[in-house]
Amino acid sequence: MEITEIKIIGGVDKCGNDENVRELIVKKGEIFGVVGPTGSGKSNLISDIEQLSQGDTVSGRKIMINNEIPSSEMRRDPRKRRIAQLSQNMNFLADMTVEEFLLMHAKSRGINSEGLVNKVIELANNLTGEPIKKDYNLTILSGGQSRSLMVADVAVISDSPIVLIDEIENAGIKKHEALELLAGYGKIVMVITHDPVLALMTNRRVVMRNGAMTEIIETSEEEKEVSKRLNDLDGWMLSMREKVRHGEKLSMGDIQNTCKTC
Repeated sequence: MEITEIKIIGGVDKCGNDENVRELIVKKGEIFGVVGPTGSGKSNLISDIEQLSQGDTVSGRKIMINNEIPSSEMRRDPRKRRIAQLSQNMNFLADMTVEEFLLMHAKSRGINSEGLVNKVIELANNLTGEPIKKDYNLTILSGGQSRSLMVADVAVISDSPIVLIDEIENAGIKKHEALELLAGYGKIVMVITHDPVLALMTNRRVVMRNGAMTEIIETSEEEKEVSKRLNDLDGWMLSMREKVRHGEKLSMGDIQNTCKTC
């Protein structure tokens, strides 16, 4: 079954009051933001989606797939749920090479693996400043390398059309490019973020307070302009990190050049 949209039917906040947002629909290819202060219920919202809840969680929300109640098989069998979740705390434990992992995953999905390993690694290396090679053991990958590999793997190999991301800004990867990659492969992407760069690259974002969806904000044209400037600054910060990582020295000229361009 092709999943083209998910619908979240509102439940209640921490005090038992109805959520302001009674219905939220996210469609295929959309990047949707989830924002709010710590303890506002962002992770619970993502958890409700991951569980395909039907009023049986604390929030009382219901999740619809293609405007239908998901089957009991889809809810109970993780292999049928087709939802991928990426978090900032993700590392591999399996004692195998990157190539062995990708080939195994492709085989389990019934996908032709010809040329696939190189494609996934190429995409992953576009997201991290630390190149990944196919003969690297998974256990030696850094946090940034691991998450870059998983983003590329989810985009190319995984048949999970729904991707839930928890604070990718702390993952040590090129976050803007990561989200665009997933959306470009037709995924429904929902991302929890405190990062203005990520929040403003979405067309819409839901604001969470006291465990509830309180409002949906559509990104304005002015915010899109702000996003471009912030993305330039973010790219500069990434380049400074790379210089420090490779033992280079920074100078006031680096900052002055940034002030001229940003």
